[in-house]
Amino acid sequence: MHCHDQVKNSNWTLRAVALVSAVLLGLIPWTDTAAAHGSIVDPAARNYGCFDRWGSDHLNPNMAQQDPMCWQAWQDNPNAMWNWNGLYRENVRGNHQGAIPNGQLCSAGRTEGGRYNSMDTVGPWQTTSVGSNFSLRLYDQASHGADYFQIYVTRQGFNPHTQPLTWNDLELVRTTGRYAPTQNITVDVNAPGRSGNHIVYTIWQASHMDQSYYMCSDVNFR
Repeated sequence: MHCHDQVKNSNWTLRAVALVSAVLLGLIPWTDTAAAHGSIVDPAARNYGCFDRWGSDHLNPNMAQQDPMCWQAWQDNPNAMWNWNGLYRENVRGNHQGAIPNGQLCSAGRTEGGRYNSMDTVGPWQTTSVGSNFSLRLYDQASHGADYFQIYVTRQGFNPHTQPLTWNDLELVRTTGRYAPTQNITVDVNAPGRSGNHIVYTIWQASHMDQSYYMCSDVNFR
């Protein structure tokens, strides 16, 4: 493992410990998804990225100018970030496109009573720089593993700043097999022929029950 990977893993662990400690102290309004599992942390899913960047300073008005998409998300529903590990639907039975309408992919079809609706907002979300070959990292705090991952990337020409995300905008670039229970899962992704801003769309099918997670990560292909 490279040194920068060790640092990243340590940072994820520290953030997770800090979050759990805050929950136990009653500092965060944790809801019924406390027993949920995890999220894509690199390249960060939208709500995890907003939690990571602003969770300790989410009332800072400077966010409106520095990170406007996170600002609108915090204003819409702070629990979308506190519950960064609960963006899922149950009993989809593998019919992901049937369960999630166009324009609602980043909120998992407005799941959890609309808690994550702001994730569908179109605009200049902060991005993570990646190359054509990159690693997708899941932090699964409940260690339930995965039946599979399906990883999509938007096609060249899609503009995430102006267009709502639809299934037709996505190209399936990786389908995996099973992963044993563990807290950290890394999936290698190859998405050639792209430049500029794109969305990586990850479906994580958890192993313990029919529970499907849907996460949008904003990237910039170098």
